Amino acid sequence: MTTVQQAEKLVLAEARDFGNEVVPFDKSLGRVLAEDIKADRDLPPFNRVAMDGIAVNYQAIESGTTTFKIKATQAAGDQPIDIENPGECIEIMTGAALPASVDTVVPYESIEIKDGNAVITKPGTIKGQSLHLQGADKKQGEVVVPAGRVITPSLINTIASVGKSSLVVKKLPKVVVISSGDELVDIDQEPSAIQIRKSNSYTIQAVLSRYGIELELLHIPDDPQVTLEKISYCLENYDVILMTGGISMGKFDYIPKALEEMQVQTIFHKVRQRPGKPFWFGKHRNGTLVFAFPGNPVATFMCLHRYFLPWLQMSQGLTKGSPAYAVLERDFIFRPELTYFLQVKLQFSNEGKLLATPVEGNGSGDFANLADTDAFMELPFEKSEFKSREVFPIWLFIN
Repeated sequence: MTTVQQAEKLVLAEARDFGNEVVPFDKSLGRVLAEDIKADRDLPPFNRVAMDGIAVNYQAIESGTTTFKIKATQAAGDQPIDIENPGECIEIMTGAALPASVDTVVPYESIEIKDGNAVITKPGTIKGQSLHLQGADKKQGEVVVPAGRVITPSLINTIASVGKSSLVVKKLPKVVVISSGDELVDIDQEPSAIQIRKSNSYTIQAVLSRYGIELELLHIPDDPQVTLEKISYCLENYDVILMTGGISMGKFDYIPKALEEMQVQTIFHKVRQRPGKPFWFGKHRNGTLVFAFPGNPVATFMCLHRYFLPWLQMSQGLTKGSPAYAVLERDFIFRPELTYFLQVKLQFSNEGKLLATPVEGNGSGDFANLADTDAFMELPFEKSEFKSREVFPIWLFIN
């Protein structure tokens, strides 16, 4: 049976570049940059005042001057106002452009203003203080955000500041999620006593939306002809097919036969793990990949995070998503010789260690248990007793 590490290697071997596309910068959150973002001018573009106060020429302070006549008040966005002699100052606000005739800002906390004069009341003024000098962050033409970065809210700030209204990003694969089975009904329908509402497809949709993927949802009934037709259509129109359920050996699991008829190559079937042992992975001759996850919600959720997301990250030119590590907070026993993905709740100790508390549910169908956990802890199959204070990899699903 394929091990977790072997399955990971086989999946990542199929990572590929889907090219680039241009998107509006305000629609780029979560995408991967495919171009360097350069400063269109110096950052900051002028000598910027960093605190409210008065702007003076430091030579006056060196010569013993502590009282300055306020010539004018300058707000951010105003044209700079120069002083005419060293005994003058400009009352100036944060963000304003520093006039050429002054070189130091004394904050309000260090002065008193009375009768049109500003008096420095605290010693220790340093030449050039409270200024953010032109080009201190980046010079015009320098790279401010390199290609290959995931676009985050903080990067949006930088991108907007250099006037990039559209961006070249890595193109995402076209993805369809297929659910199957007559026991599933839509979320707005009332299920019978022997039916359940669809949930896996919407969970996958929610996870992948954070990466900018707008996937399609499709449901296949337990009908061999419909199954064949739908899978044939998806193989020709999508880069990736994500399936939930219908891949076991049941009498009404028609998907494996349909994949075989459509000449989808089996790369592996069944992984030495729990949950998610029946996980199937294959590739059509045109390059379309098929991730067929078990139908149980926890198994689908785990396989998505452990296999598909690392594949997606590599396909986008990112380093393979590696797990974090956490300390097991209490002893745990799992005897089957399978890699076990234990659901855990995370918290930091007073010493700054990341602690993982096991939260045992009722098997891979217990999706309600996911709401109380933060990650899967990957426990190796080579051992069955896991001791408190041992460290193991975790796969986060809260970020």
